[in-house]
Amino acid sequence: MIAIATPQSVLQEVTWNKLPDNFILPDDPVDNQLQPLLAEALREPLELAGLCTELMLIATNFGLCATVGGKTVVKAPDWVYISNVKSLSEGIIRRSYTPKLEGDLPLLVLEFISETEGGEYSINSHYPYGKWYFYEHILQVPLYGIFHPKTGELDLFRLVNGRYESQVPNENNHFWVAEMNLFLGVWNGERSQISTNWLRWWDQSKNLLLWGKEMIDQEKQRVEQERQRADRVEAQLQQEQVERQRLVDRLKALGIDL
Repeated sequence: MIAIATPQSVLQEVTWNKLPDNFILPDDPVDNQLQPLLAEALREPLELAGLCTELMLIATNFGLCATVGGKTVVKAPDWVYISNVKSLSEGIIRRSYTPKLEGDLPLLVLEFISETEGGEYSINSHYPYGKWYFYEHILQVPLYGIFHPKTGELDLFRLVNGRYESQVPNENNHFWVAEMNLFLGVWNGERSQISTNWLRWWDQSKNLLLWGKEMIDQEKQRVEQERQRADRVEAQLQQEQVERQRLVDRLKALGIDL
């Protein structure tokens, strides 16, 4: 369990302003090829399970904005889930997101730790602020997760009375996310020709939400099993026909005219 003491400094006024059109968003490349794959592995099963709506915003490496003491602050988490956002005019592409101004607060923010730590545990309470401090005190995101793909460790924190408290997983080492009615946990296996630790979802009955390839493989297996069953039935019918013919031939040999 991780306990982090957050500085008691007085937070300046937080306002929710539109990001200035001339504001230059950070355009740093992701640390490695795994990070976007981890993000997509989380989103895809939600879509396939019909759990995504047009009002949701699920994004990766996407700027979350707030104005603190008159200064614009932007953090780009590796994965963010927002339940309800305002729709944009047709043809407009969202380049960032300002909570409250554009919709709900993010429900869940996830950071994937690579070889080079990016301040995921930083509680720096001064501009430009540490990620932990930003999510906990400024945005006040209900759930903050930090994932270590190399070791397969996932720490999940819930905002309780303004402070993040470490959550305890169940017997399967999965965390219950009540707002999504899903479990979040770590699964080790292969995806996109990479064998590593992945973050995945399980439903309330503890059934794994499948990726598209897994659904296809599962359907192929079902079809193959059905084909084998049909082959067995056909072989059985052919054997019965042979046995009937043998019986007919034996009766004829005995002079019995059927």
